[in-house]
Amino acid sequence: MSTTTGTSTPAAPDSKAAPASRGLRWPALGVGLLLGLGLCAVTPWHNAYLQGTSLAGGHFPLAPFCISFVLVLLTALAARLTHTRPLLSGAEHLAIWALMTVVSGFGWTGLARTFLVNITTPTYFASAGNRWEEVFGGVLPDAWHVTNATSVKTMYNGLEGGRGLSTLEILGRIPWESWVMPLVTWGVFLALAFWVMLCLTSILGKQWVVNERVNFPLMRAPQLLDEHLEAGTLGTFLADKHLLLGLSIPMLLHTWNGLSAVLPSIPLIPTVLMMGDYFPKHGVLAGFHKLKLSIYPAFIGFAFLTTRQISLSFWVFFLAAGLLGGMLASMGLQPPPAALGLTFGPSIASPEEAQTIGAFLVFFLFLIWLGRRQLRLSLRCAVRGRAAVFGELCSESLDARDNVSWMHPGVAVWGSVLGLAFLTGWAGWYGLPLAPTLTFLLVGFMTLVVTSRLVCQGGVPYYAFAAAPMDGLLGLFGASFFGPAGILGLAVMQKVLFLDVRESLMPSLFHAAKAGENVRGRGRLFVALCLALGLGAAVALGAMLVLAHKYGMRDLSVDWAQRTSISMYETAQQLMEVGQSPRPWVITYAGVGAAVMLLLVACYYKLPWWPIHPLGYLAAYGTGMTHLWFCFLAGWLCNHVTLRYGGAALFRQVRNVFIGMILGDFLMGGAWAIVGLFTDIRYHVFPL
Repeated sequence: MSTTTGTSTPAAPDSKAAPASRGLRWPALGVGLLLGLGLCAVTPWHNAYLQGTSLAGGHFPLAPFCISFVLVLLTALAARLTHTRPLLSGAEHLAIWALMTVVSGFGWTGLARTFLVNITTPTYFASAGNRWEEVFGGVLPDAWHVTNATSVKTMYNGLEGGRGLSTLEILGRIPWESWVMPLVTWGVFLALAFWVMLCLTSILGKQWVVNERVNFPLMRAPQLLDEHLEAGTLGTFLADKHLLLGLSIPMLLHTWNGLSAVLPSIPLIPTVLMMGDYFPKHGVLAGFHKLKLSIYPAFIGFAFLTTRQISLSFWVFFLAAGLLGGMLASMGLQPPPAALGLTFGPSIASPEEAQTIGAFLVFFLFLIWLGRRQLRLSLRCAVRGRAAVFGELCSESLDARDNVSWMHPGVAVWGSVLGLAFLTGWAGWYGLPLAPTLTFLLVGFMTLVVTSRLVCQGGVPYYAFAAAPMDGLLGLFGASFFGPAGILGLAVMQKVLFLDVRESLMPSLFHAAKAGENVRGRGRLFVALCLALGLGAAVALGAMLVLAHKYGMRDLSVDWAQRTSISMYETAQQLMEVGQSPRPWVITYAGVGAAVMLLLVACYYKLPWWPIHPLGYLAAYGTGMTHLWFCFLAGWLCNHVTLRYGGAALFRQVRNVFIGMILGDFLMGGAWAIVGLFTDIRYHVFPL
């Protein structure tokens, strides 16, 4: 039995033999880089000011796919009209999509949405009532936040007459003397963290992509488009009746509902059904009294493309989690939410949700065990330096340079170690204790690796933590382990990079690694990625800074960012003043989660007939699954019925229906985003 993808899905239909790949050329990568930077510049304005459909939401962002689709069409049309080879190859189109996807999150929740609010909250929201100046003074480094109250107020209120100023004029009037130090300080932190992510992706890339053949459902639609472009069959593919059928479903749905948003006399076709009224607030089924049934055609398409074992596990574990809560409450065994203590998690609300803490740890160890041979070879190469010392053993690891990885495995190992060391030293320079900082960083990157596996293999386009990394550490060790400086400093670091993972960078880096599989010129792709990460973060923050000074941060759609940042500082303050001992219920449920995950991975690995995948348990309590559980149920059911009664031949036909649903949903999202640029109509295709 495969140890990675569970029940396999049929391969793509055979197509004409594609011409030999031209590899990745600099002009094509330059196009992807420029488009990605353009998205970083436009997204804050579109999302925060216009409040339109998010251009960068989730792990399969809207704008990169729509732009990539249009670019593929234009390339195919130009080749057909000129009777020449396409100007850009399919591999280059996939690399362009990957570059845009990697940096698109910077423009919103991945960075810009919360960063400026985060580093100005201690100054702007300080008052005599909350005593932040007294509590945080001497603990929060001045270099970490903007200390000049006048400069901060200018950002929140906007420059006088700022709405009439051009971008260059605003750039000239921003009080840079107050902003340079915090931006440079956190720029160093982000650069080091991005480097560690690149190294970890390079280390694990071959294991996931080549050795385990992990399924990447979110990439299947752009891959198929690029494969047919390369084979010269794009027109035939887009004219397929099954694809057109799938395409028509979301197009009709969102055309009708969009018109309903404009003309209230047109009845709305509901896509979110509140099912809680059908369940009691007390008793065994009480866990479902807030149940929602969400219908998103694209998400159903992703679920269909995901292996059946995984898609089954997502909705089964989500419903099981709801049932567990009701059963514990009805038996009087459910502890109150106060048993959690103070938490930073975005959604953790009950002690049983702490199961994810133990489950994440065990699943990470399972990933390490699966890749033990590849990791051992990489470590040997790192220790001995030269691959030739180990002959064939080490050359087996070096094959990663020929088909997936961006760098020599030894460089990746030492790069990740040195990156972690420099991050720990960076925090220590500003007074954070060594042991808690290193522990936090290890746990933070561990959660990002597991999240990447969940997104990439599970085809999860929308995911958020139930428990934050600091929640698990506080529950296990208590507040005294960190000290006042550690609590505040690590909470701020967590908010910057390790908490809001709806548009996390690391899953996109693994998608980029998959996009570069068996393609010449991956070294160029790596250079382009490095440039994109550095320039993208700078452009996104610069665009948000200009936008805030032009209109005033208070008038932008950043209420969620302000609310969560204030909550984070308030929680840190309470922990610093009152402290918190290790939480027995958190430890208990973390242990339960670890035991359950250990049982799941053992059954999954040892029993060929086992129907449930451990990934479902990781996502059971995440907020994303409240939107996705029914989509995975529908996708799993369609996949199961198709393969059971029609086999591979029917699957290849039906698959195009679901590819069409993905295309239609995202193209309609892009169309309504364009409508929002020129009108006051705000119609959101996907969850915010």
